[in-house]
Amino acid sequence: MKYVDMTPIQEKAIPHILDKRDLIGQAETGSGKTSACAIPIVELTEPENRVIQHLILVPTRELALQYVQEIDDVAKHTDVVPFAIFGGFDIGIQKAKLNHGVHILVATPGRLIDLIWNTKLDLTHVRTVILDEADEMLDMGFIDDVDFILSCMLQEVQTLLFSATMPPEIAKLTSKYLTDPVKIELNVDQGAPSSLEHHFLHLHGGDRVDTLLNFLSEEEEVNQVIIFCNSRDKGGDLYRKVHRKFRSCEYIHGGLDQSRRMSIFDRFKERKIKFMVATDVAGRGLDFSHVTHVINFDFPFNPEIYAHRTGRTGRMGRKGIALTMVTDRDLSGLKRLIKVREIEAQWRGREPDLSKVRAGKPRGRPGQASGPQGRRQKHHGPPHHREHHHKEASNKGSSRAG
Repeated sequence: MKYVDMTPIQEKAIPHILDKRDLIGQAETGSGKTSACAIPIVELTEPENRVIQHLILVPTRELALQYVQEIDDVAKHTDVVPFAIFGGFDIGIQKAKLNHGVHILVATPGRLIDLIWNTKLDLTHVRTVILDEADEMLDMGFIDDVDFILSCMLQEVQTLLFSATMPPEIAKLTSKYLTDPVKIELNVDQGAPSSLEHHFLHLHGGDRVDTLLNFLSEEEEVNQVIIFCNSRDKGGDLYRKVHRKFRSCEYIHGGLDQSRRMSIFDRFKERKIKFMVATDVAGRGLDFSHVTHVINFDFPFNPEIYAHRTGRTGRMGRKGIALTMVTDRDLSGLKRLIKVREIEAQWRGREPDLSKVRAGKPRGRPGQASGPQGRRQKHHGPPHHREHHHKEASNKGSSRAG
């Protein structure tokens, strides 16, 4: 295996995973936790036994595919077979692959429940269950689905849970399903990697798009850039203007079909695209090693979204820059952001006087309340329909985030 210098999460987690201990891991984005799981579970897999031995639950298709790629890299000299299942792809093809034999199954909760209910998927041989980005699954409304899936494990399993934060719902889940877990906490007080610089630009009139285009033209050492917008309409308009000037630009949003999304991701990963405009829904789970800059073209609705966006750069100890464009109406939210995420702010241009600004509460997404009640509402009916409801919701209305 090509891992000579392990990250702290890998050093701390791998021995416990190999010892088959339950584990709770809190670590900053880009800490190497995917490898921390992939390395030991490949080693614990019995290739001659072509049944599902390890189950990994993730919130998004992008993270599912990232896991499979990581496991493929680790297991390339073995006969271990990983496979990812998620919504938006032909379930018949996925079922055929599972029937052919898979050792490590990576899944989004809704699609897994589809297969459990409709095809009687056999999970009786599963020995390890990994819940990655558990807080993201909570925010996306999947926590009941996760609970249901864990309740299907009638045999004794090793459970590993990774979450950037530990809200009460996640803590309740750990107490219900984990036995005497090892707890690993690394940089949990910070909302983004320590190698990330937080830059802010206070807009004083003028055109926001022109300001962005000038920044992209003049900034040094720009490799690849992800630009986040709060709505699909804004993202589409910005994409057209960035593409007109630089050409090497694509736009990711929740309305794209799976093949188009994956084509853009592959080209961005191969560094054939320099700029990518994204909405928050589409941006979940993005993991690209060459992103030098993340730009918040629109101020994020809350500190958690800021942490998620900016965590796309500065990964694995590499330097990254997050630039957030701020208007006067954003200053209250900015003051709260700096306090909550303990950010050392660096200003491009004149710094506003935040001492005269009252720290505000987080704003909800369009059509969504602020605070815990602002999470997506739970859908009634069979749990295996929920992921489809979420997907449909993300595609309704061009002004929705995603």
